[in-house]
Amino acid sequence: MDWIKGLQRSIDYIEAHLTETIDYESVASQSFSSSYHFQRVFSILCGFTVGEYIRNRRLSLAGTELAAGNAKVIDVALKYGYESPDSFAKAFKKFHGILPSEVKKGGSNLKSFSRLVLKISLEGGTLMDYKIIEKPQMILTGYKEHFTGVPYGEERKIQEGELFKTTRAKQWLLRGARGASGDTGTDMCLITNISDDGYDFYYVAELESYERENMYNTAVTGFEYMKEFGFENITVPKQTYAVFTTENQPYPVDDYSDIRKQIVSEWLPANNFEIANAPEISVYHWFPKNEREKRFIEIWLPIIQK
Repeated sequence: MDWIKGLQRSIDYIEAHLTETIDYESVASQSFSSSYHFQRVFSILCGFTVGEYIRNRRLSLAGTELAAGNAKVIDVALKYGYESPDSFAKAFKKFHGILPSEVKKGGSNLKSFSRLVLKISLEGGTLMDYKIIEKPQMILTGYKEHFTGVPYGEERKIQEGELFKTTRAKQWLLRGARGASGDTGTDMCLITNISDDGYDFYYVAELESYERENMYNTAVTGFEYMKEFGFENITVPKQTYAVFTTENQPYPVDDYSDIRKQIVSEWLPANNFEIANAPEISVYHWFPKNEREKRFIEIWLPIIQK
Protein backbone atom coordinates (compact mmCIF):
# COMPACT_ATOMS: atom_id res chain seq x y z
CA MET A 1 0.00 0.00 0.00
CA ASP A 2 3.08 2.32 -0.05
CA TRP A 3 2.07 3.78 -3.43
CA ILE A 4 -1.28 4.86 -1.95
CA LYS A 5 0.45 6.52 1.01
CA GLY A 6 2.85 8.28 -1.33
CA LEU A 7 0.02 9.54 -3.53
CA GLN A 8 -1.81 10.80 -0.46
CA ARG A 9 1.31 12.65 0.70
CA SER A 10 1.41 14.41 -2.67
CA ILE A 11 -2.26 15.36 -2.40
CA ASP A 12 -1.72 16.63 1.14
CA TYR A 13 1.20 18.72 -0.13
CA ILE A 14 -1.07 20.29 -2.76
CA GLU A 15 -3.68 21.08 -0.13
CA ALA A 16 -1.09 22.73 2.13
CA HIS A 17 0.10 24.99 -0.71
CA LEU A 18 -3.12 25.92 -2.52
CA THR A 19 -2.48 29.64 -1.99
CA GLU A 20 1.08 29.38 -3.35
CA THR A 21 2.70 28.57 -6.67
CA ILE A 22 2.72 24.77 -6.80
CA ASP A 23 5.68 23.08 -8.43
CA TYR A 24 4.80 19.65 -9.84
CA GLU A 25 8.29 18.31 -9.18
CA SER A 26 7.86 19.11 -5.49
CA VAL A 27 4.43 17.47 -5.50
CA ALA A 28 5.76 14.31 -7.14
CA SER A 29 8.72 14.11 -4.76
CA GLN A 30 6.28 13.51 -1.90
CA SER A 31 5.44 10.15 -3.49
CA PHE A 32 9.06 9.45 -4.52
CA SER A 33 8.27 9.47 -8.22
CA SER A 34 9.00 11.58 -11.27
CA SER A 35 6.71 14.46 -12.11
CA TYR A 36 5.63 12.80 -15.37
CA HIS A 37 4.81 9.48 -13.69
CA PHE A 38 2.89 11.18 -10.89
CA GLN A 39 0.78 13.25 -13.27
CA ARG A 40 -0.06 10.24 -15.47
CA VAL A 41 -0.98 8.01 -12.53
CA PHE A 42 -3.03 10.80 -10.94
CA SER A 43 -5.05 11.41 -14.11
CA ILE A 44 -5.63 7.70 -14.74
CA LEU A 45 -6.87 7.04 -11.21
CA CYS A 46 -8.82 10.26 -10.71
CA GLY A 47 -10.14 11.01 -14.19
CA PHE A 48 -8.83 14.61 -14.20
CA THR A 49 -5.42 16.27 -14.31
CA VAL A 50 -3.42 17.63 -11.40
CA GLY A 51 -3.99 21.12 -12.78
CA GLU A 52 -7.76 20.59 -12.87
CA TYR A 53 -7.71 19.37 -9.27
CA ILE A 54 -5.75 22.41 -8.10
CA ARG A 55 -7.96 24.84 -10.06
CA ASN A 56 -11.22 23.27 -8.84
CA ARG A 57 -10.06 23.19 -5.21
CA ARG A 58 -9.02 26.84 -5.35
CA LEU A 59 -12.29 27.97 -6.92
CA SER A 60 -14.28 25.89 -4.44
CA LEU A 61 -12.49 27.49 -1.49
CA ALA A 62 -12.77 30.93 -3.09
CA GLY A 63 -16.54 30.53 -3.28
CA THR A 64 -16.70 29.57 0.40
CA GLU A 65 -14.70 32.65 1.40
CA LEU A 66 -16.80 35.02 -0.67
CA ALA A 67 -20.02 33.50 0.67
CA ALA A 68 -18.82 34.22 4.21
CA GLY A 69 -19.31 37.88 3.32
CA ASN A 70 -16.14 39.50 4.63
CA ALA A 71 -13.54 39.02 1.87
CA LYS A 72 -13.08 41.35 -1.09
CA VAL A 73 -13.18 39.83 -4.58
CA ILE A 74 -9.75 41.25 -5.49
CA ASP A 75 -8.18 39.83 -2.33
CA VAL A 76 -9.62 36.36 -2.92
CA ALA A 77 -8.54 36.45 -6.57
CA LEU A 78 -4.94 37.25 -5.64
CA LYS A 79 -4.93 34.72 -2.82
CA TYR A 80 -5.75 31.87 -5.18
CA GLY A 81 -3.30 32.82 -7.90
CA TYR A 82 -5.32 34.99 -10.31
CA GLU A 83 -3.49 38.05 -11.60
CA SER A 84 -6.60 40.13 -12.27
CA PRO A 85 -10.24 40.30 -11.16
CA ASP A 86 -11.30 39.68 -14.76
CA SER A 87 -9.44 36.37 -15.11
CA PHE A 88 -10.74 35.31 -11.71
CA ALA A 89 -14.32 36.26 -12.61
CA LYS A 90 -14.14 34.27 -15.86
CA ALA A 91 -12.82 31.12 -14.13
CA PHE A 92 -15.21 31.55 -11.21
CA LYS A 93 -18.27 31.80 -13.46
CA LYS A 94 -17.20 28.78 -15.49
CA PHE A 95 -16.92 26.73 -12.29
CA HIS A 96 -19.78 28.08 -10.16
CA GLY A 97 -22.11 29.41 -12.86
CA ILE A 98 -22.24 32.90 -11.39
CA LEU A 99 -19.90 35.88 -11.02
CA PRO A 100 -17.98 36.51 -7.78
CA SER A 101 -19.80 39.82 -7.34
CA GLU A 102 -23.14 37.98 -7.28
CA VAL A 103 -21.98 35.82 -4.37
CA LYS A 104 -21.44 38.93 -2.28
CA LYS A 105 -25.17 39.67 -2.55
CA GLY A 106 -25.97 36.46 -0.69
CA GLY A 107 -28.29 33.55 -1.35
CA SER A 108 -26.37 32.19 -4.34
CA ASN A 109 -25.91 28.50 -5.12
CA LEU A 110 -22.26 27.49 -5.24
CA LYS A 111 -20.43 24.32 -6.21
CA SER A 112 -18.13 22.45 -3.87
CA PHE A 113 -15.15 20.35 -4.95
CA SER A 114 -13.93 18.32 -1.98
CA ARG A 115 -10.31 17.41 -1.26
CA LEU A 116 -9.13 13.96 -2.25
CA VAL A 117 -8.66 11.37 0.47
CA LEU A 118 -7.47 7.97 -0.70
CA LYS A 119 -8.83 4.93 1.09
CA ILE A 120 -6.69 1.87 1.61
CA SER A 121 -8.55 -1.23 0.49
CA LEU A 122 -7.74 -4.82 -0.38
CA GLU A 123 -6.19 -4.97 -3.85
CA GLY A 124 -4.62 -7.51 -6.15
CA GLY A 125 -5.64 -11.01 -7.03
CA THR A 126 -6.23 -9.86 -10.61
CA LEU A 127 -4.98 -11.87 -13.57
CA MET A 128 -3.41 -9.63 -16.20
CA ASP A 129 -1.89 -10.85 -19.45
CA TYR A 130 1.09 -8.75 -20.50
CA LYS A 131 4.43 -8.82 -22.25
CA ILE A 132 7.43 -6.52 -22.10
CA ILE A 133 8.98 -5.58 -25.42
CA GLU A 134 11.97 -3.48 -26.41
CA LYS A 135 11.00 -1.40 -29.43
CA PRO A 136 13.75 0.15 -31.55
CA GLN A 137 13.23 3.66 -32.85
CA MET A 138 10.06 3.84 -34.95
CA ILE A 139 9.11 6.36 -37.62
CA LEU A 140 5.32 6.51 -37.79
CA THR A 141 3.23 8.41 -40.33
CA GLY A 142 -0.16 9.87 -39.55
CA TYR A 143 -2.30 12.85 -38.60
CA LYS A 144 -3.27 14.34 -35.28
CA GLU A 145 -6.03 16.07 -33.36
CA HIS A 146 -5.58 17.90 -30.08
CA PHE A 147 -8.01 16.48 -27.53
CA THR A 148 -9.11 18.08 -24.27
CA GLY A 149 -9.25 16.42 -20.86
CA VAL A 150 -7.36 13.23 -20.06
CA PRO A 151 -6.78 10.24 -22.39
CA TYR A 152 -9.10 7.98 -20.41
CA GLY A 153 -12.82 7.72 -19.87
CA GLU A 154 -15.91 9.04 -21.57
CA GLU A 155 -14.46 12.32 -22.90
CA ARG A 156 -11.66 10.47 -24.70
CA LYS A 157 -14.12 7.94 -26.02
CA ILE A 158 -16.34 10.65 -27.54
CA GLN A 159 -13.47 12.61 -29.11
CA GLU A 160 -11.74 9.53 -30.46
CA GLY A 161 -14.98 8.16 -31.87
CA GLU A 162 -15.67 11.43 -33.67
CA LEU A 163 -12.18 11.46 -35.17
CA PHE A 164 -12.55 7.89 -36.41
CA LYS A 165 -15.91 8.72 -38.03
CA THR A 166 -14.89 11.95 -39.75
CA THR A 167 -11.43 11.12 -41.15
CA ARG A 168 -12.12 7.91 -43.06
CA ALA A 169 -10.29 9.00 -46.22
CA LYS A 170 -7.07 9.59 -44.29
CA GLN A 171 -7.40 6.21 -42.59
CA TRP A 172 -8.00 4.45 -45.92
CA LEU A 173 -4.96 6.11 -47.50
CA LEU A 174 -2.71 5.05 -44.63
CA ARG A 175 -4.15 1.55 -44.62
CA GLY A 176 -3.54 1.31 -48.33
CA ALA A 177 0.07 2.42 -47.91
CA ARG A 178 0.49 -0.01 -45.04
CA GLY A 179 -1.11 -2.75 -47.12
CA ALA A 180 1.98 -2.76 -49.30
CA SER A 181 3.66 -4.36 -46.28
CA GLY A 182 0.89 -6.92 -45.94
CA ASP A 183 -0.77 -5.43 -42.84
CA THR A 184 -4.38 -4.28 -43.20
CA GLY A 185 -5.92 -5.77 -40.07
CA THR A 186 -4.81 -3.29 -37.42
CA ASP A 187 -5.06 0.40 -36.59
CA MET A 188 -2.47 2.16 -34.47
CA CYS A 189 -3.05 5.29 -32.40
CA LEU A 190 -0.54 7.31 -30.42
CA ILE A 191 -0.98 9.61 -27.43
CA THR A 192 1.67 12.20 -26.59
CA ASN A 193 2.27 15.74 -25.28
CA ILE A 194 -0.02 15.17 -22.30
CA SER A 195 -0.53 18.30 -20.19
CA ASP A 196 -3.17 20.13 -18.18
CA ASP A 197 -4.43 21.55 -21.50
CA GLY A 198 -5.10 18.14 -23.06
CA TYR A 199 -3.02 15.92 -25.31
CA ASP A 200 -2.21 15.12 -28.94
CA PHE A 201 -3.91 12.06 -30.40
CA TYR A 202 -2.43 10.59 -33.59
CA TYR A 203 -3.81 8.04 -36.00
CA VAL A 204 -0.62 6.47 -37.36
CA ALA A 205 0.82 3.68 -39.46
CA GLU A 206 4.30 2.22 -39.58
CA LEU A 207 5.12 2.37 -43.29
CA GLU A 208 8.02 0.94 -45.22
CA SER A 209 10.63 3.58 -46.05
CA TYR A 210 9.67 3.54 -49.76
CA GLU A 211 5.99 4.34 -49.05
CA ARG A 212 6.92 6.94 -46.44
CA GLU A 213 9.50 8.70 -48.62
CA ASN A 214 7.29 8.75 -51.74
CA MET A 215 3.99 9.72 -50.13
CA TYR A 216 4.09 13.14 -51.79
CA ASN A 217 5.77 12.01 -55.01
CA THR A 218 3.15 12.53 -57.72
CA ALA A 219 5.09 10.35 -60.15
CA VAL A 220 4.63 7.44 -57.73
CA THR A 221 1.18 8.11 -56.25
CA GLY A 222 -0.46 9.50 -59.40
CA PHE A 223 -2.22 11.93 -57.09
CA GLU A 224 -1.45 15.64 -56.98
CA TYR A 225 -2.94 16.73 -53.67
CA MET A 226 -1.51 14.34 -51.06
CA LYS A 227 0.02 17.19 -49.02
CA GLU A 228 -3.45 18.51 -48.33
CA PHE A 229 -4.15 15.50 -46.10
CA GLY A 230 -1.69 16.86 -43.53
CA PHE A 231 0.25 13.68 -42.85
CA GLU A 232 3.39 14.00 -40.77
CA ASN A 233 6.14 11.69 -39.59
CA ILE A 234 6.56 11.10 -35.88
CA THR A 235 9.81 9.64 -34.58
CA VAL A 236 9.31 7.49 -31.48
CA PRO A 237 12.67 6.88 -29.74
CA LYS A 238 13.77 3.42 -28.64
CA GLN A 239 11.59 2.48 -25.70
CA THR A 240 10.60 -0.35 -23.38
CA TYR A 241 6.85 -1.03 -23.41
CA ALA A 242 4.60 -3.11 -21.21
CA VAL A 243 1.88 -4.40 -23.52
CA PHE A 244 -1.53 -5.29 -22.06
CA THR A 245 -4.46 -6.80 -23.91
CA THR A 246 -8.09 -5.86 -23.34
CA GLU A 247 -10.97 -8.27 -23.42
CA ASN A 248 -12.68 -8.52 -26.79
CA GLN A 249 -13.99 -5.22 -28.12
CA PRO A 250 -16.92 -5.79 -30.51
CA TYR A 251 -17.13 -2.13 -31.53
CA PRO A 252 -14.37 0.07 -32.97
CA VAL A 253 -14.03 2.42 -30.01
CA ASP A 254 -14.72 1.51 -26.42
CA ASP A 255 -13.61 2.64 -23.00
CA TYR A 256 -10.64 0.85 -21.51
CA SER A 257 -10.12 2.99 -18.39
CA ASP A 258 -10.48 0.07 -15.99
CA ILE A 259 -7.51 -1.86 -17.32
CA ARG A 260 -5.37 1.30 -17.14
CA LYS A 261 -6.36 1.75 -13.49
CA GLN A 262 -5.37 -1.84 -12.77
CA ILE A 263 -2.03 -1.31 -14.50
CA VAL A 264 -1.08 1.78 -12.48
CA SER A 265 -2.56 0.69 -9.15
CA GLU A 266 -1.48 -2.95 -9.18
CA TRP A 267 1.00 -3.92 -11.88
CA LEU A 268 3.35 -0.91 -11.86
CA PRO A 269 4.00 -0.79 -8.09
CA ALA A 270 4.17 -4.59 -7.80
CA ASN A 271 6.87 -4.73 -10.50
CA ASN A 272 8.74 -1.54 -9.53
CA PHE A 273 8.11 0.32 -12.80
CA GLU A 274 7.20 3.93 -13.55
CA ILE A 275 5.50 5.39 -16.61
CA ALA A 276 8.19 6.79 -18.90
CA ASN A 277 7.98 10.19 -20.55
CA ALA A 278 7.28 8.73 -23.98
CA PRO A 279 4.26 8.24 -26.27
CA GLU A 280 1.61 5.71 -25.31
CA ILE A 281 0.37 3.51 -28.15
CA SER A 282 -2.91 1.66 -28.71
CA VAL A 283 -3.20 -1.03 -31.36
CA TYR A 284 -6.68 -2.03 -32.51
CA HIS A 285 -6.92 -5.57 -33.90
CA TRP A 286 -9.82 -5.97 -36.29
CA PHE A 287 -11.52 -9.06 -37.64
CA PRO A 288 -14.22 -9.36 -40.34
CA LYS A 289 -17.73 -8.27 -39.37
CA ASN A 290 -18.84 -11.85 -38.84
CA GLU A 291 -16.04 -12.25 -36.27
CA ARG A 292 -16.42 -8.96 -34.41
CA GLU A 293 -16.43 -10.71 -31.07
CA LYS A 294 -12.71 -11.49 -31.58
CA ARG A 295 -11.65 -7.83 -31.77
CA PHE A 296 -9.30 -6.58 -29.06
CA ILE A 297 -7.03 -3.65 -28.21
CA GLU A 298 -3.41 -3.65 -27.09
CA ILE A 299 -2.25 -0.90 -24.73
CA TRP A 300 1.46 -0.15 -25.05
CA LEU A 301 2.52 1.69 -21.89
CA PRO A 302 6.07 3.13 -21.91
CA ILE A 303 7.90 2.10 -18.74
CA ILE A 304 11.19 2.57 -16.90
CA GLN A 305 12.56 0.68 -13.91
CA LYS A 306 12.35 2.68 -10.68
